[in-house]
Amino acid sequence: MKHQTILICCSLFVNSIVFGQQTPKILADKKTNYLPDFSYAGYHFGEKNIPEVQGKIINATDYGVKANDGLDDSKALLKAVRAANAVDGNVILQLPAGRIILSDFLYIQRSNFVLRGAGSGETGTEIYCPRPMMYFKDPESLAELREYLTTFDKRQREPENNVDLPFSQYAWSGGIVWTQIPGERVKSYLDKYEPVSNPLAKVISGNMGEHTINVSDLKGLKVGDIVELQLFNKDGENGEIIKDLYQGANVKPGSHHWKFPKLPIVRQQVEITKISNSKITIKTPLTIAIKPSYQAQLVEWKHLTEVGIEHLRFTFPDIPRVAHHVEPGNNAIFLTRVFNSWVKDVTITNADSGILGEEISNVTVQDITTDGPHMAHYTVTLGGVHNVLVKNLKIYNKAVHPLSFNTFATKNVYQNCEIFADALLDQHSGANHQNLFDHITVHITPDKNNSYYLFGGGGADYWKPSHGPFSTFWNLNVQVEKPAEITKPVLLYGMKDGPLARIIGVNGNAKFEVKYEPDPYIEFLNTPMDKIPSLYDYQLQRRLK
Repeated sequence: MKHQTILICCSLFVNSIVFGQQTPKILADKKTNYLPDFSYAGYHFGEKNIPEVQGKIINATDYGVKANDGLDDSKALLKAVRAANAVDGNVILQLPAGRIILSDFLYIQRSNFVLRGAGSGETGTEIYCPRPMMYFKDPESLAELREYLTTFDKRQREPENNVDLPFSQYAWSGGIVWTQIPGERVKSYLDKYEPVSNPLAKVISGNMGEHTINVSDLKGLKVGDIVELQLFNKDGENGEIIKDLYQGANVKPGSHHWKFPKLPIVRQQVEITKISNSKITIKTPLTIAIKPSYQAQLVEWKHLTEVGIEHLRFTFPDIPRVAHHVEPGNNAIFLTRVFNSWVKDVTITNADSGILGEEISNVTVQDITTDGPHMAHYTVTLGGVHNVLVKNLKIYNKAVHPLSFNTFATKNVYQNCEIFADALLDQHSGANHQNLFDHITVHITPDKNNSYYLFGGGGADYWKPSHGPFSTFWNLNVQVEKPAEITKPVLLYGMKDGPLARIIGVNGNAKFEVKYEPDPYIEFLNTPMDKIPSLYDYQLQRRLK
């Protein structure tokens, strides 16, 4: 009966405001019902368009790359990369039209570098990857991940399918095209590899949603620096930061929230805009308040800038899928350690994962298509990243997690994306919080109970709950197959441990009910969002005024 009460109350609340207001009440009532400002996501905080970069052009064909000849182009292409790396200033590595065969990692390891094809369509550039990364030499940068997987005996166990196999290092990491800083960790997995802390400042306090922090012990920080803000839980299972992170909600945090006290539990990449004695102003707002017990700090964050991957497509063979987490590594792009960068106009066919991100900030990924008969793990996923904007993503293939906010993801946005097969909006545990699904279209077929599992909460129990407070859904357009046959509201359900979500504007070609737990804020149910179709655009336009 409790669930029915939630549904009825939400429906009455919505009906009482729809006719009286043109815009959702939450926009004018943010103090009572907090709504994060998502407008800082994307390239240059959303304030600049992706550029058409001019600079020195390195033609891959000058170094032996020959399209459509059926021969492997890896050595020639890597030779062209080395030539591009020797160029000062902006450099564009231009790929020819036609099929290029690549069977090795193509690392992008410098700033001001654009990998550009001749287009993502049939007459453009195709990077064909005949074999997965499991047949490549093990990347040094994933050594810690490999040790983590074996130390904790990470295995996919499905007795009913006779599956008992070790996790692949490529289940959520690695890509044929890979941005990285040599020698830098992709992601922290084990305490023992955590470097001795050398903070640029200790952070004493700050308020959620604000831009000013109080600090001590400044060391060489200056305006314009891009650094990482780190917050810790040093106080075990009952650490104050756990309670604050989940706003006291009725959820049960898993053990990873306290078992790795040397690893930050919340992090943001921030730009320093002002330093005034012990007060520092940062460009983007804090996702949670800072207290002395969090032992927060600002530390160096090594990264590349102005890296672009554009106008091409990746194709993989349609190999049999064995099981979840044991993918052999047909991943197209792995973005690590980039800031103010982009991926644009890319089609990806038959990938295990299309585009993966770790340790990136203020990146725009736009005009992406994923397709093919192969069942993917991820399409474009956001884990351990901050202020990333994914826009105009079309998903035609089936995927375990079509859209996914993963571990440590904060203030990221999926905007104007569309899922055509087995739609699921996944939030994948791991202290991820304040992410936005904005103007998403999903195509669904309700089950025999006239309901649909739309809100996913993936991830391991040790990182639960599925997300922190203030994850937001704005203008969710649900297209039901055969709407004429639907005679009563379709129930959209799935989330049981996602506290204080904001769900504004679920609408489509049928009537809907929403079941989302615990304590959601639901408004404009079954009401078109014509006036403000995109929360990201609305917030950005208001900020830039």
